[in-house]
Amino acid sequence: MTSSVDTARSAGATPPAARPGARRRARRPLSETAVPYLMLLPGVVIMLGLLAWPAVQVLFISFRKLDLGELVRGKVTWVGFDNYTKILSDPEFWEITLRTVVFTATVVAATLLLGLGIAVLMRHLSGWVRIVLQLCLVLAWGTPIIAATTVFQWMFDQEYGILNKTLVLLGFDSFKGHSWFASGASTLAVIGLLVVWQAVPFIAFTLYAGLISTPRDLYEAAAIDGASGWQAFRAVSWPSVRPMLALVTFLSVLWDFRVFTQVWAIRQGGPDGGSTTLPVLGYLRGIAGSHFGSGAAVAVLMLIVLVAVTWRYMRLLIRSPETEL
Repeated sequence: MTSSVDTARSAGATPPAARPGARRRARRPLSETAVPYLMLLPGVVIMLGLLAWPAVQVLFISFRKLDLGELVRGKVTWVGFDNYTKILSDPEFWEITLRTVVFTATVVAATLLLGLGIAVLMRHLSGWVRIVLQLCLVLAWGTPIIAATTVFQWMFDQEYGILNKTLVLLGFDSFKGHSWFASGASTLAVIGLLVVWQAVPFIAFTLYAGLISTPRDLYEAAAIDGASGWQAFRAVSWPSVRPMLALVTFLSVLWDFRVFTQVWAIRQGGPDGGSTTLPVLGYLRGIAGSHFGSGAAVAVLMLIVLVAVTWRYMRLLIRSPETEL
């Protein structure tokens, strides 16, 4: 009686034991496997020293009473969760947290919409017009924060600001001597415009790179099929720009949530704390107030809020390429 192996051979099939999938992979030597990790080890150690260790120190400080006196004397006083209890029981903290989240969401949404619109515009502009627009974006992006903040303060000045003078010339006499920094909401609106003005160039260039990577044949095929401009964008451009849009959204939330320089340089969180955000609160409680334990607790709570806000985007970024967004 002919065996199954002989039958398979006579039929031209490969025996199960000889199939590539059935072969056992040869184990690589341990030294060869460990080489990539050993090469990465110095970089990992440096990153842990520069990032992880300071974060751990901030966490430890948040459980201590570390005022200026304790800092000078080198006295270590552990207070447990007292710093967190005082902050979380303060209604001002929750008001500032809500203000920071709303401010961040508004600024990020405006930045993404303007950045995407400019990216699409650059793709359809002629050569020299596109170059001029890109130069303007680079200049706005490269302007130092303090210089840009000073320019915006001049523009919105109550007596000599060009915005009030322009509105008066246009017939809006009620804006003569109008103060754009009289309330926290209007102050944050000016700060938001400043942040958006400097953040749009990065978003626009990033999304523009995604748009020009799309083959023109796809747009030509969509035009042949009679697709409108919106239909072509949704079917051709959107799949290319969507991953980059998720990435820049995540980065924008990180950056705008931690905005400090513009807020502090314009009105130091005023008037009457109406434009105070969480980064400013951490500075006021920690460095300005010399209550470093309380300031560290605010920093840890900021991190928790930021993780909660960006959790969805963090999950999207760490998924494997095979997983759909």
